[in-house]
Order: sequence, then structure tokens, then C-alpha cells
Amino acid sequence: MLKGKRILLGVTGSIAAYKSALLIRLLIKEGAEVRVIMSAAAKHFITPLTLATLSKNPISVEFFNPEDGSWNSHVSLAQWADLFIIAPATANIIAKMAAGVGDSLLLTTYLSLEVPLFIAPAMDLNMYLHPATVANIEQLRLRGAHIIDAAGGELASGLEGKGRMEEPEAIVEEVKKTLATKLLFKGKKILITAGPTVEEIDPVRYISNHSSGKMGYALANTLHSMGAEVVLISGPVAIAPPAVESIIEVESAQQMYEATVEQYRLGYHIAIFAAAVADFTPQKVLSQKIKREEEISLKLIPTPDLAAALGREKREGTIHIGFALESDSGVESAKGKLLRKNFDAIVLNSLQEEGAGFKGDTNKITILTAQGGEHPYPLKSKKEVAQDIAHFILKLI
Repeated sequence: MLKGKRILLGVTGSIAAYKSALLIRLLIKEGAEVRVIMSAAAKHFITPLTLATLSKNPISVEFFNPEDGSWNSHVSLAQWADLFIIAPATANIIAKMAAGVGDSLLLTTYLSLEVPLFIAPAMDLNMYLHPATVANIEQLRLRGAHIIDAAGGELASGLEGKGRMEEPEAIVEEVKKTLATKLLFKGKKILITAGPTVEEIDPVRYISNHSSGKMGYALANTLHSMGAEVVLISGPVAIAPPAVESIIEVESAQQMYEATVEQYRLGYHIAIFAAAVADFTPQKVLSQKIKREEEISLKLIPTPDLAAALGREKREGTIHIGFALESDSGVESAKGKLLRKNFDAIVLNSLQEEGAGFKGDTNKITILTAQGGEHPYPLKSKKEVAQDIAHFILKLI
């Protein structure tokens, strides 16, 4: 899997930098060519000479060589690489990557990157669990980075817990596994809807729902990382955009309908209807803000049923996946929607299940199929749920 691959290894200022020596040897043993970029702080933990000897390539640290003025081009390094591994990745470097800071050769190379990125964090327990670090890691994950989670155990500080950089052998296996997985949806075009819709009442008020878009965005990231060409049609959300081919932003159910129908007719292998599209919209949108009164009546009319409309247009060989969030009679309601909208499968989650549904970072699903199958899954993170759904789609294919 790694034979002939050109791998760029970023090494940052952590006590775990000593592990990068073994990581280089393992990557070369797999048949890869390795070049190393070190942060200035990394040189305090392992010498450039050691890594140059093992990689059989000069080590890059600064933008230019102070002795002869030769330039280290971050653009050339990024273009050379087939993939980039940053191991160890400190809290500081992760924060700068999340913020888009480019104050070192390693960071400017990252910002120029168009190849798969693997990040192996290494830091103390409290730093790893700090909300800022957690948010930064999640931000990078949403942008398409593959995070190789830190392992637990005794840390350099003497504390016990998560924060140790994963062992080099495990990093190599994770990279190989991810690259193999990336081929599973290669050549497949996937259309995904996500997030809520917003139905205007007047210039300042609207009707919407609690959808965060997290499930649809997790699916977009996962399927793109598995090689699919993904177009995402999204209602208004407050989360980082995924690394996909195209994102089309809409607001209302009508806009979602028009944009999705237009895209669908361009031809897709798979359509996933994960958006929480409003079922009703105000019959009349007022041009002026409604004044506060004791009582007001609002007449609502049905919105276009996007999934049903495209279910009627469904081409032979195309797979449609629906979503159903129910508060009661979940399975029977989902089965009815499955048939009415010509889905091949529908992902059911219930408001009665703790940790499932809107807003949160976890979900508990049951996948129902047109053939009558029921496939329940335990409570998991939405990223893991997205992976379960992706592998279920592979079975349908």
C-alpha cells in the first residue's frame, strides 16, 4: 500500500519526537520515500542529523539555509508529497493549523497541501482534554484530516491518561488502512443534503428546527475520505465546512428543493437525504416586522416533498438513503416513509433515545431496508455512525 509513496513527515517539539526515528524506518521498510520537516522546537528533542541519516534525505527546518541562502519551498514540498504525516503533533501546532497560521516552514507546507493529512497528537493529559484542543482537533477532522488518536498510559509529566503519541507501528497500520478505505467509493458521485431549512415569517423572524447538520456533514467527510466525489447541499449551520468537491448553501425548503433537483439531474450514483427540511412554510411572508400583539395567527402550507419527488425520478442503479427522526412509533413511521419515498434504506433515530437526534455529537440509529431488514446500532459518535452508514451503503452497492 505504501510502496513508491512519497511521504512528508512533520516532526514537532514533543518528547515523543524520538518515536519519529522508528516511524521513518517503518515507512521506508514499506517501500516509501520519506522527507522530513522539523519545527525549530523539535531540534531540542531529536537531532536533524539522526532523521536525515534514517530518511536518506536532507531535513528542512527553516524557509532558507542561513549558510548558503538556498530556499526551502513549502509549495514544492507540498507538491512532492503523496501524503503528509505530522507525528508528533503538539497542542501548539494543532492550534496554529486550525487557525491557519503560517509562521513556519511546516505550517506553510500544511497550508499548501492537497494530499491526505494524518495527525498524531502528543501532549499532556490536561492539554489533550482542554476544550480548545478538543475543538481544534475536531476542526481539523472536519476539514478532512485523519486524526490518529492519542493513546493512554504514563505521560512524561508523570500523569496517567490520554496524550501519548500512538506507537509508530500503529500509525503505519492506520495510514495503510485509511488509504485502502479511500478506494472503496472511488468513482462514485454522491449527493448529500444536510442541516435545517429556514422559513421566513417577516424580515426578522422565521420557522426552523434544531438540526445542527452534524450528521450530514460527518457523512460528507467520511464518504469523501473514502474516495467519493461529494456534493453537499446545506441549510444554515454553525459548523466547519467539510472537505468535499462542492458545497451549495441554501436557506428555505424551496431553495433546497430547487438546488437538489438541479444537481440530481446531473447524474449521481447515490443520494442521501439527511437534511431536516421543513414540512411547512408560512403562506405569506410579510414585508414588515410584525408588531407585538396579544394574539397572532399564522397560516402554514406544505413545502415540496424533495425526497418523494426525486424518488419518482429515481434512475435504475441509483441508491437513495433517507433519514427519519421520530418521537413515537418510530419503526412503523420510518417504514412508511421508506416505501412512499422509494428509498433503498432509511436511517431511523428516535427522540426517546438518550444521546440521539439533533444538536449532539452522538447518535443511535437503526437502518431499515426496502427488503424489510432492520439493523440496529449502539450509541456512537456521529463520525462513527457515518462510517457505519457508509459501510452499509457498500453492502447495497
